[in-house]
Amino acid sequence: AELRKASKRLTCHKRYKIQKKIREHHRKVRKEAKKRGRKKPKKDPGVPSAAPFKEQLLREAEQRKQRLEELKQKQKLNRQKEHEKKRKLEAKKNAKIKEKAEGKESSGKSKAKVNKWLDKNSKESFCRELRKVIEASDVVLEVLDARDPMGCRCPQLEEAVTCSGGGKKLVLVLNKIDLVPKENLEKWLNYLKKEFPTVAFKSATLMKDKTLQSTKRRARVDVSRTSECLGTKCLLKLLQEYGKTQNKAIQVGVVGFPNVGKSSIINSLKGVRACNVGLTRGVTKSMQIVHIDKQTKILDSPSIIADPSNSALALALRSIIDTEESDLADLLEGICAILSHCNKQQVIMRYSIPDFENTEEFLALLAQKRGMLKKGGVPDIENITKVLLCDWTGAKISYYSQPPESQTLPPYLTEDKIAEMQECFNFKNLEEENNNTVQALKCPSPANSIIFQSAGMANGTIVVEEASEWENFETSKEGEEEEGDFTESDDDPDNLKEEMGVEEVNQELALVSLTDDFPFSESEHSDSLLLNLDKTADEDDAYDFNTDYV
Repeated sequence: AELRKASKRLTCHKRYKIQKKIREHHRKVRKEAKKRGRKKPKKDPGVPSAAPFKEQLLREAEQRKQRLEELKQKQKLNRQKEHEKKRKLEAKKNAKIKEKAEGKESSGKSKAKVNKWLDKNSKESFCRELRKVIEASDVVLEVLDARDPMGCRCPQLEEAVTCSGGGKKLVLVLNKIDLVPKENLEKWLNYLKKEFPTVAFKSATLMKDKTLQSTKRRARVDVSRTSECLGTKCLLKLLQEYGKTQNKAIQVGVVGFPNVGKSSIINSLKGVRACNVGLTRGVTKSMQIVHIDKQTKILDSPSIIADPSNSALALALRSIIDTEESDLADLLEGICAILSHCNKQQVIMRYSIPDFENTEEFLALLAQKRGMLKKGGVPDIENITKVLLCDWTGAKISYYSQPPESQTLPPYLTEDKIAEMQECFNFKNLEEENNNTVQALKCPSPANSIIFQSAGMANGTIVVEEASEWENFETSKEGEEEEGDFTESDDDPDNLKEEMGVEEVNQELALVSLTDDFPFSESEHSDSLLLNLDKTADEDDAYDFNTDYV
């Protein structure tokens, strides 16, 4: 049995005696300080009036003072962050130890398996929602990044749509066309239109939030940063014409890999910010319906999950990785793959850095140039790696890849399938609208862009065997109930630390050192932390009178 803490309560006689002793001690200290006398601080003589460059010297002194103040503030903030991290880690560790001590290990396993099905960030949830969108859609828009269209194509998705039957159509939307040269864009449009109807598109970069329209005070929108979208009329016209041929209201699913601009396209078509967008991969976690007009509904979907069998380049650019929680070695491997598929001289000119031999040296030079340094001037490789990956998947870097020289059809595409996909679409009007979009576009010159070698189509996971896994879960749950007696008898309080394992604690420490914030579970951690703090406050309600009284 655990021993209770001794009470901190004191008798009034003892408490008043302590307070009296403290007052006497303070009086004695003040008396001695008065006898010694105060030493006056030396007055700063300042800069003599006759001294040359007096104003410059004073300005420099003021700047030094400001720099010191800023440095102190930064150090203070860093210390606060460190304390916060330690507190979170301690709270998490204490919760785990307590759970194991109470013998809830078996129930924790079953909860984790149930949460796996309920968790919106899980692979199964993403695939389930994506499958819903594909099944509910009459037309599926596969969004491709114009910088690497072939790398954004998913053969499993295209096969699922073309072989599903029921007259489903697949349309390719070439997004971010303002980041590639015009000649390259025209080549890709000519290449892709031989397989599927292709629309050139540029999403609006900043949209008003629809939730702010009803309020009286208007939200401030920086007009200088907004950019009009191109290709909206073309895409809406294509969908409306198809709807007229079907004589019914149609549902249009928008699918694609992370950060290709699926939600941005929907916002551009709607004209307001109807879907959440962001640089973080995997912002959309479930199917969302947006009404464009009476005849057209748009279905936003979660991103396609990249298959682990893909190349390092495809995994770096197309997988839903969390840069905050990912291992540094995986991030470095992704950056290495990106650099190996680019022209080295163009990368040096783009980032204005000297020649480099390997990835680590490149990251160190870039960190120094951008001022991302740790204590002692050491380059912050971890943070610069995360920033670089966000730049390449976002819309900051202008790069382009060349289409294949020969048109080779995938195994699931035949001449009959292509004719079926292109049926009910007016290709003459589509080509005219695409030409108008290209002409109205301001594109970067090839000299300002980086030539990129595409790794080809990226494999994706569309279907997950959920039924078999759920059956396994049910059977394992029954097995755990039978073995419950044995597990409970083996759990001794003395062996708790050994059961927890050193590796688990090390992983937590590594995770906290890598991340400043927890993007997917920050609220959970903060809630558990608050509960823990409240609990300790209630337990230690007795006041400690041994503290110093002023």
